[in-house]
Amino acid sequence: MPRLNEDTRGVFVISATPFRPDGSLDLEGTEQLLDFYLGCGVSGITILGVMGEANKMTDAESADFAGRALRCAAQKLPVIVGVTHSALTALRDLSHSVMDLGASGVMLQPMAGLKSDDAVFRYFEQVFEAIGADIPVVYQDFPQASNVHLSPAAWSRMVHEFPDLVMLKHEDCPGLPKLTKIREMEREGRQRRVSILTGNNGLYFPQELHRGADGAMTGFAFPDVLVRVYDLFTAGRAGEAEDLFDRYLPINRHEQQLGFGLPIRKEILRRRGALRHATARKPVYGLTDVDVAELDRLLERIEPDIRG
Repeated sequence: MPRLNEDTRGVFVISATPFRPDGSLDLEGTEQLLDFYLGCGVSGITILGVMGEANKMTDAESADFAGRALRCAAQKLPVIVGVTHSALTALRDLSHSVMDLGASGVMLQPMAGLKSDDAVFRYFEQVFEAIGADIPVVYQDFPQASNVHLSPAAWSRMVHEFPDLVMLKHEDCPGLPKLTKIREMEREGRQRRVSILTGNNGLYFPQELHRGADGAMTGFAFPDVLVRVYDLFTAGRAGEAEDLFDRYLPINRHEQQLGFGLPIRKEILRRRGALRHATARKPVYGLTDVDVAELDRLLERIEPDIRG
């Protein structure tokens, strides 16, 4: 499978990680999950992201799931693997391991709490030194989680200095002005073009496409809808794309709630046949009867056949 590059486009789904009811890793459910995503028509899959609960997994579990997922999917479409880790040696080892197994690239966010553009640059300087050349890297710009704010100027400096930095996963919020600024710098020849896929559950997807995003990378439980939105938009039918997007906006917004959205997403994925169990690993908010009834009502409006 070709590696990621600056022109990568489309809808990459952030994969859930399947767990059994007791919280143990459900490796046997991996193929069912990935077959579901493939059936949604996505351009690629990202594993071990925030949606994948990578921060709740041991290094051994991450390696086991990555290996299983890559064997299932890497010959069918690009797979990006999240490798964020506090130890650069572990980040390096996982990066090399997954690339050897067929990954198309790796994704990471900066170490939490970096306070300046220079600190962010120095951190990534050490990252690229540790992992070596020829591994395509996605920068996950998610300050809501990392508490690290990336300025357009800092991003431009890194793009200039690190040729293997080929994609920005853009999920700063509010982030539309940053996206516009980066594309302006590219058009003016001040930096090379990079791929930009957006996150935040796709909550602002139509606006981001209008501002120059190449697609989305998100864990929305209806990735097939985002694929259709993207296809309509790129076919010059932006109005139809936005009408379709708006139909699913209530459930998208509901999923996006911090601390609450993950069990909602996994329950929807279970109902859609993607997961054998809706288990999210503890600590996690447990859905109440009221939550489930509320979800039933939301789904009834858009997808009556997956209620219950």
